Amino acid sequence: MKAIVFDVDGTLIESMAVDTELYFASIKSVLGPVNIREHLSEYDNVTDSGILAQIIDDNEIVPSDGLVESIQALFVEGIRNYIQSVGPFPAIDGAVQAFENARRSDKAAVAIATGGWRESALLKLDTAGFNLDGVPVASGDDSPSRVEIMQTALSRLGNDFESVTYFGDAEWDQRACQVLGWSFVAVGPDLGGIKSFEHICP
Repeated sequence: MKAIVFDVDGTLIESMAVDTELYFASIKSVLGPVNIREHLSEYDNVTDSGILAQIIDDNEIVPSDGLVESIQALFVEGIRNYIQSVGPFPAIDGAVQAFENARRSDKAAVAIATGGWRESALLKLDTAGFNLDGVPVASGDDSPSRVEIMQTALSRLGNDFESVTYFGDAEWDQRACQVLGWSFVAVGPDLGGIKSFEHICP
C-alpha cells in the first residue's frame, strides 16, 4: 500500500492568483495597511496561518482575541463571493478523475495536506468537483509548518506505507518533501511540473 498526498492550490485546482489576492485583502481589511513581503517565499512558513503570524510579528501588532478568526471568516466570505460571481475554481486537467481513481484504489490511500485554511480549501475542492468522502485533510489550521501539516495528513492515514508521494506546485512543497524523505511530483509551470494528471495516479 502506498500513500498519495495532495496539495490544493495550484496542484488540484487553478486558484493561486485569486486565492493570494483574497487572502491579503482580508488581512488588510482587518489589520489595516500593513507591510507585506514582496514574495511568498520570503516567509518562513508559506501557509495561511504561518504568513499571517509573521505579518503580525513584522508589523508589531498585538493580536487580540478573535483576530485570526475574523480574518479567516472574511477570507472564506471572499472565496464564496468569488465562486458565486465567477464560478468554481477550475480543476487542473485530469485532476478530478485522477484523485477519484486514487481514492477508490485498493493499492493507495489518499490524503490532502494544504497550507491553506481548512474551510476555504474544502469549499474550493467541493465546488470544483472533488469527492473527499473518507479522505483525511490536514491544513493551516493544524500547524503553521508545512512539514507538520504533511506529517499530520500522513498520520491520519495510519503511517504504515511502503512509499509516500506528494503532489505539489511550489518550491516550499518540494523542500518539505526533501525534509520528510517523500517522493515529490511537481505540478504546473513554476517547477516545470506536469500539466495534466492523466495516467499519473492509479
